Amino acid sequence: MPLVTALIHRRRHRLVGRLVQEALALYGMEVPAACEIGPGLLVFHRGFGTVLHPYTTLGAGVTLYNGVTIGRADPWVPQEESAMRRVVVEDGAVLCAGAKVVCKEGVLTVGAGTVVGANAVLTRSTGPGEVWAGIPARKVGVRTGGRWACPAPARPAPSPS
Repeated sequence: MPLVTALIHRRRHRLVGRLVQEALALYGMEVPAACEIGPGLLVFHRGFGTVLHPYTTLGAGVTLYNGVTIGRADPWVPQEESAMRRVVVEDGAVLCAGAKVVCKEGVLTVGAGTVVGANAVLTRSTGPGEVWAGIPARKVGVRTGGRWACPAPARPAPSPS
């Protein structure tokens, strides 16, 4: 198990939890003890710049790249008054480098096997196996069998010669 992943799973430890949190901070990661994290978490590039909101649930086999942010869309409002309840990233989802998942209200769910592209800003829930990209993020394809397929662009008819 890579060092960063091992630290993340030990952040709730009664005796060394605070020390582990400080070690994660040295890597530029903020993973509060309140986050629920399933088995098989993969963190690439040591997760530099990754920040998770305390009300985050990561399922089994989630992949996080560096610079991922999961949080609230209304940080100026006190947490008790926020309409955001939780962000749930289901099993096998991939959040690429710089992806931002921000919840406006209720529960935002990133579906199982969904890919959120690099630097995308996701503000709404996704279905399973979808590919999302852009700012704001929009659905650009669907994953099938571990691969993804995007809709073919319309091609102009060939001109007669």
